[in-house]
Amino acid sequence: MPWTEADTPDQRGRVALITGANSGLGLETARVLASRGATVLLACRSRQRGEAARQALLPTAGAGIDVLELDLADLASVRRASDLVAQQYGQLDLLINNAGVMAPPRLLSSQGLELQFAVNHLGHFALTRALLPLLERRAGARVVHVSSGAHYFGRIAFDDLQGERRYDAWAAYAQSKLANVMTALELQQRLEASGSGVLSLAAHPGLARTNLQPTSVASRGSRLEGLAYRLMDPLFQSAAMGALPQLYAAVAPDVEGGAFYGPGGLANLKGHPVRCRVAKAAHNTAQRQRLWQVSEELSHWER
Repeated sequence: MPWTEADTPDQRGRVALITGANSGLGLETARVLASRGATVLLACRSRQRGEAARQALLPTAGAGIDVLELDLADLASVRRASDLVAQQYGQLDLLINNAGVMAPPRLLSSQGLELQFAVNHLGHFALTRALLPLLERRAGARVVHVSSGAHYFGRIAFDDLQGERRYDAWAAYAQSKLANVMTALELQQRLEASGSGVLSLAAHPGLARTNLQPTSVASRGSRLEGLAYRLMDPLFQSAAMGALPQLYAAVAPDVEGGAFYGPGGLANLKGHPVRCRVAKAAHNTAQRQRLWQVSEELSHWER
């Protein structure tokens, strides 16, 4: 039988933090976890949009839902948010690194880094590192890194990570999504080496209808891409279905640390969650360690 949201076990007593939880995959994931009794922290760049999502979720929530202001494009905001979680909650059971931007023109983060690398990878890397002590205290804690099928086409351009010499929006997106999977695998290896019980996993939604696609088209003013998305619409599944792989990675009892979950249909574009193949580049231990070291160095910005 395929796994559905109805198979989500009781989450009472657990605290889950979901980035980008005001819409799309994040909102659907928050909806299910909250309905099963988890205390859910909606980590959003806009407090106003986060509050609107909270109000929408409250009628079916079994516990508290709070808004956490978090701008992943600003490492100072990441530090403030992680400090607040430690002070106000003192525990964390699930960290779902869901937020992302896709293929905008070359923009820079608050620290002057290419936006997709900064938001999709580095902000989540810094957040995960900051919150690991809270996760370590909880039995069954997990970190889910939400990637994309685009990671299969990614390459970590260590000689031009920020796209300063040459910027291609889609190549930068694929790089950031490969970085997500590499981080998931490298973190799992480090957790196992330290004897930790925390699991690090990766997931992807296949083709899911969210605001990511129209936002990408609008940011680049690409009428051709807009047409392509309209023609491809029959291939897309709902945001609720797209959220199933990350939800499965977060709560299913039979997952394995370091595994990658996505839709089980044709070409892993849609369907119920299954374990998926990881790109060969993500298995390169030396490259993963290099990315980890570079990410540590870049995330030490002081503001």
